[in-house]
Amino acid sequence: MSDHIITNSSFNIPLSVLDVSPIVEGGSVSESLSNTLDLAQHAEKWGYNRYWLAEHHNAPSIASSATSIVIGHVASGTSKIRVGSGGIMLPNHAPLVIAEQFGTLESLFPGRIDLGLGRAPGTDGLTATALRGNRGGNGHDFPEKLAELRAFLDPTRTELGMPVRAIPGEGLDIPIWLLGSSDFSAMLAAELGLPFAFAGHFSPTFTVPAMNLYRSSFKPSEVLDKPKGMVAVNVVAADTDEEAAYLATSMQQLFLSFIRNTRGALPAPVRDMDTVWTPQEKIALQQQLGSSIVGGPDTVRSKLKQYIEATKADEIMVAAHIFDHKARLRSYEIIAGL
Repeated sequence: MSDHIITNSSFNIPLSVLDVSPIVEGGSVSESLSNTLDLAQHAEKWGYNRYWLAEHHNAPSIASSATSIVIGHVASGTSKIRVGSGGIMLPNHAPLVIAEQFGTLESLFPGRIDLGLGRAPGTDGLTATALRGNRGGNGHDFPEKLAELRAFLDPTRTELGMPVRAIPGEGLDIPIWLLGSSDFSAMLAAELGLPFAFAGHFSPTFTVPAMNLYRSSFKPSEVLDKPKGMVAVNVVAADTDEEAAYLATSMQQLFLSFIRNTRGALPAPVRDMDTVWTPQEKIALQQQLGSSIVGGPDTVRSKLKQYIEATKADEIMVAAHIFDHKARLRSYEIIAGL
């Protein structure tokens, strides 16, 4: 299924959704997963191109840790939108398992499944050890694991001489994207001629350099004849700048909890963040969330255009940490209508 551009968008590139099935204060995992499907169904109606779920673990604010299962949940409740991982943290899994899981998803939902892969653990060290068991590793063998996974999916890649077959998975056309927040995956994606997605929503400083590096180093392959780069960015849209700023305080408090190592569920918004953070914490958060776009329709349109021009992205993936589900829906609706 080919990419489709939101027909009423002024950005002329596809817009997509990045979701972690946020668990809010006072909410439950069941509600989070129900809200994820509801947002996906609305996103499909509004013309978004993809709906990706992210793998994180031991995170009280995130319900998408069993990412492949949530992808199936979303794909089964939608009919057109592409659904995938943003991403699967490959060092946490045996490549054969991922080949079988995504082979199953692609068999159930032909032409709609994306496999975005990252090399970070998506969690803390202790949890990574619990996930990986005897496999160990710290992501340095990511290129080898990627090659093994690709060989399971494409039996014509005989250089590894795979004695085991991935069924389902073998022979299926499942687009693989490399994800990154630094230059490592940018260089690897360029070397292999694969599409690349950058985590600009939490690594804003490196976004433009990584995208430039990917494009300048890109080598055409059987997958792509030219670079294909996507960038994720936090966007909180509302009917007014003031309301958007208020809603964005949930995201600010969440990232503040990361800095303080006091992680919890996504908190309700507050009217004055100066009662919550210290001046030093405010500076640290402004650096980490520096690319975030917050505002009413006119503000978001202007800033998002500038962001696309700066990153030269071929596609934008919108992340939104918004406490109230209706407000979150409204944010994505506004963006789709710009």
